[in-house]
Amino acid sequence: MKHSLVRHTIIETASRLFYEKGYNLTGINEIIKEAGIAKATLYSHFKSKEDICIAYLQYKDQLFFEELKPFLEAYPKGKERLLGLFDFLAAFYAGANFNGCWCLNTISEIPQDNKRIREVIQHGKSTLIQYIEELVAEDTQKDQETIKVLARQLYVLYEGGLSESHLHQDPWPIQTAHSLCKKLIT
Repeated sequence: MKHSLVRHTIIETASRLFYEKGYNLTGINEIIKEAGIAKATLYSHFKSKEDICIAYLQYKDQLFFEELKPFLEAYPKGKERLLGLFDFLAAFYAGANFNGCWCLNTISEIPQDNKRIREVIQHGKSTLIQYIEELVAEDTQKDQETIKVLARQLYVLYEGGLSESHLHQDPWPIQTAHSLCKKLIT
């Protein structure tokens, strides 16, 4: 296999295992076995499990935006697109193998002093906030500070709906977040 294809296979395999089982419960040997590679092959691509985790988080974030942006482009710019965030979240929840937010799941498993993984997660979440700011700006002629505040409020609703729906194994938190979003943007 080509170098980049092997790396991608490792990332996809680790992503599936980390998301289904958790970071701490997934061992290197399990990734090697599931990916059908040798240990030396894994270590020629990644120096550590932490490096694999970082690649996993970046991969999941990339897939997230590759799905989110086209989903929202089907909505008219403005309030409908902002509400579409929560429709996307509801579809994510209803999808096969929903296990919550990969970032929140991972952050709950790592030591507080693991700055590398925390920074990758923070970067992904900051990118989401920035994207929501862009969506808010499409809808309003408000000043930049007001746009920033509203985007952060919508982000907290989104994340709360996501994590609480995972906790309760029920879509009501997403539905509630959608309703609150509607009130915020009108």
